[in-house]
This record gives sequence, structure tokens and C-alpha cells, in this order.
Amino acid sequence: MSDHSNLHLLIGGEKVFGGGRDTIEVIDPATAEVLGALPTATTDDLDTALANADKGFHVWRKESADKRAAVLTKAGQLLRERAKDIGTLLTKEQGKPVREAIGEVIYCAMLFEFYAGECKRTYGRQLVRPTGQSARVIYVPVGPVAGFAAWNFPAINVARKIGGAIAAGCSVIVKPSEETPAAGLALVQALLDAGVPGDVCQVVFGVPDEVSRHLLASPIIRKVTFTGSTAVGKHLTKLAADDMKVTTMELGGHAPIMVFKDSDVDTVLDTMVGAAFRNAGQVCVSPTRFLVEQDLFPAFRDGFVERAKAITVGNGFDDATRMGPMANDRGPEGLAKKIANAKDKGAKVDAGGERIGNQGFFFEPTVLSEVPTDADIMNEEPFGPIALINPMANADAIIEEANRLPYGLAAYAWTNDPKLRSRLAADVEAGMLAINGANVSAVDAPFGGVKWSGHGQEDGAEGVMHCMVPKTIHES
Repeated sequence: MSDHSNLHLLIGGEKVFGGGRDTIEVIDPATAEVLGALPTATTDDLDTALANADKGFHVWRKESADKRAAVLTKAGQLLRERAKDIGTLLTKEQGKPVREAIGEVIYCAMLFEFYAGECKRTYGRQLVRPTGQSARVIYVPVGPVAGFAAWNFPAINVARKIGGAIAAGCSVIVKPSEETPAAGLALVQALLDAGVPGDVCQVVFGVPDEVSRHLLASPIIRKVTFTGSTAVGKHLTKLAADDMKVTTMELGGHAPIMVFKDSDVDTVLDTMVGAAFRNAGQVCVSPTRFLVEQDLFPAFRDGFVERAKAITVGNGFDDATRMGPMANDRGPEGLAKKIANAKDKGAKVDAGGERIGNQGFFFEPTVLSEVPTDADIMNEEPFGPIALINPMANADAIIEEANRLPYGLAAYAWTNDPKLRSRLAADVEAGMLAINGANVSAVDAPFGGVKWSGHGQEDGAEGVMHCMVPKTIHES
């Protein structure tokens, strides 16, 4: 297995490094020390990967569903066997507690195993026609896919880019984040070891804008899938439009948590505080905007602050750690600016608000309350360990505020009122809604957003179908 002393590209099934290629330093977020040097792809490397992807697609699309299912199942098995080792690499380069990192790898295994089944469930349909005529709809792989993954979940984000594509019969070139390369490389290596041809799944790195422009300029690529910020997603969508490429965009969020007056405060807090600070808040579906009916607000805020102050922050390899560092230096700097702006607008800092120490990228679990809606942090995804808690007059006000922003990825609600739950399901503008819980992700359920949070879905049957296109066959 690759480690940070042996970082490389994977092109045509071969490890590629050296040769005078430029390198990028990979940093340990807990110590700010250099873990290794990551080689970047040259123009020739990218052109070779494109040619391989074209060749690999025309072979892989003709493989049987049984063959594709078998290699995905085997890859899932290998990931389970290697989960501890891959999780260790992940924690070194991203910072999250190692138990979370191992769980992330297991989720990838489960996703591949689910997709193995979906290989055989790509059903078409027969249309009704008069005797002597027929019409049927079949689904065919869209073509070679270019996938771009974010650093916050170095394994899951890569798995979502490649799993559905492989299951559908596509080839894929994936670019994991240059900040967290080792986990993604290990994930792809498991697929190669399981029998996926080297031309079918490849890994490149480089200056993100340069790599994306080069790949998207090629007519070989027929689909683009990206996880990351809304700004970059819009940019990639525009590039893809020049060649009418299919896109799946999993972009930013700013999830509302709607806490209604019939909720049990302790139950909500016991569930949602941990969710708010999971992965140091660096989660696209992180619960960030807590909208609490006025009657519950004082007790809710006090309970939240008490629990936030009790969270142990430290190195992801320490058993006591419940929250690791932020993944890079941009995180603490950006969050500090947003907190300062909120304070200037009149927000109260009830817990945290400061960087921790001078080694690594640690930040205190932070709670702000009574935050004006014109504060930057109420309109821009914080992407850090912070919760914003505001009192709300009633259910109408809560739903209105939940839908105010152009983002619509995840939303959360707590109520036992069946009529209100039905209303929330109909009226909340989000791709995923959790009612009386914190989980919005499962391998058999679609994952994606609406509005500025993107379009298309990963995971679930949709994760495969979004790598396919329908074709109608008319016969007379």
C-alpha cells in the first residue's frame, strides 16, 4: 500500500512519479509537518490518461454485469481488510479521529458492495406497441468520466466519483485533493487489485484548475462529477457546457436544524451537538443553523454550550480525541474572520471562538447565538467547528428562514407532530431531510442537493443511473 513517502499518479495501472515532475507538499494538519511530496501530472500524463480512458471505456462497457459486480464486491472486501491501514493514512493527511477515518473506509466498502448489486438492476422497459412493432428503453454508460474530489472526506468522495461509474460500465479519471492524496490512491489500488483494468480507473494530481481545464477540453470525457464549493462547481459546469458534457455537482450547504417546541431538548442536543462538530464541522451536510422555537431557546443554548465545552480536541490518533484539527491553515483563518464579522454585527460568542495553540490547525468548538441574518456566517457556509443558534417566533418563521438561502443540500428537523412532519417533507428546500435524527447519508439512498447545492445524485441506484443515458429502440 502507498504511504506518504511513496506518493504517485496511477496511469494505465502503473505508478508514475519522478521524471522531473513538479511536486506538492502534503501537510499533517495536527503538526503542520510535511508528510511527503506529491508528483503532479504533466500535459503528456493527462493526454496518456485520456487515451487510456477512451480505450478502457470501449472494453469495460462490454463486460458483463456479473464481471463488474464481482470486481466491486472484491474491492469492498479488500477495503474492509485494509480499513485500519487506509484509515491511518487518512487521519495523517486530513486530521479526523482515526475511528472516524476507519468508519469512512468501511462506508466505501459498503458503497462498492451496494453498487455491485446495482450492476444487475439497471432495468430498461418495454413500451406498449401494436402487434408487429416494438419500442424499448435501454440504459447505456455515458462514457469516460472525470471526477474531482474534495479533501474533507478523502475516501468517500473518491469512492462516490468512481463507484457508480465503474458499475455503469464507464471508465473514470479521478483527481483526489492534492492535500489528501494517499487515501484516494489506496482506494483506487483496491479496485485495481480486485480486477478493474488499469485503463478503466486512473488517478491524476496537479494544479486543480489546470487539470480540470485540460480534461474537460477533451471530447473523450463525457461526464464531469465534482464535490466541493459552489463557486468551483459553477466554474466546472460552465466548462462542461462548452462540450455539452453531463455533470453531477455535489456542492456547498448551510444546513438548517429546525427545533420545534414539542421537541425533547436533551434528545436533540445529545444527537446534534456531535453531528455539528463531526470532522471539525468540515462536512457539506454539517448542521450549522439551529433555528429554535422561542420557548426552548434558553435551555437549548445553555445545553449546547455545556456539551460543546466538553468536547476533547486533539490529535486524531489520541483515544480521547473527539474532534481533530481543521484540515488546512485556511480553515482557522477563514473561520476567525467570519466570527469577527458576526461579533461586529451583534452576535454573542457563547463558547470557543479562538484558534488553539500554535502547532497544527486546531480551533475551539464554537457556539454563536442571536446571530443577525446579515452576518457573513449566516449566509456563507462556515465549514468549521461552529454552531449558530437563533430563537424563532414560530414554525412559519423557522421554515421561512430554513429556505432563505440559495443552498439546499441537507436539512434537519425535530418534532413529533405528524402534520408538521408532512409539511416539512413538502416545503423544506433540500435534497435530503432528516426528521428526528442526524443521518442524511446511506449507501442505498441518493445523496445530492438542490439550488446552489448542486444537481445529480451519488449513492443509491441514482449513483449508477447518473452515469448512464437512456436510449430508445424503435422497431417495425
